[in-house]
Amino acid sequence: MVRWSEPARDDLRNIFNYIGRDSSYYAKVVVEKIIAATEKLETFPQIGRVVPEIGDENVRELFVYSYRILYEITPDGIEVLAIVHGKRDLPKDST
Repeated sequence: MVRWSEPARDDLRNIFNYIGRDSSYYAKVVVEKIIAATEKLETFPQIGRVVPEIGDENVRELFVYSYRILYEITPDGIEVLAIVHGKRDLPKDST
């Protein structure tokens, strides 16, 4: 099962709102692609690469457009931890 942390949900809302200032259509497309990417994790949890800054086999990331989707593989399933723009530093409290 794929669960979203509250910070990751906030990240997704913020992405939608930021892109939506210019285009609600593209905001919806980006958010839908991010969600679709995370849905694959239930079947293929190791599809993403290990997050280089963390180096833990269970903390991985997928890329959608210029966004890094950080997630953790746990015994209970997958937890989406954060969504970070690729040009931004990884927040220290994202894991």
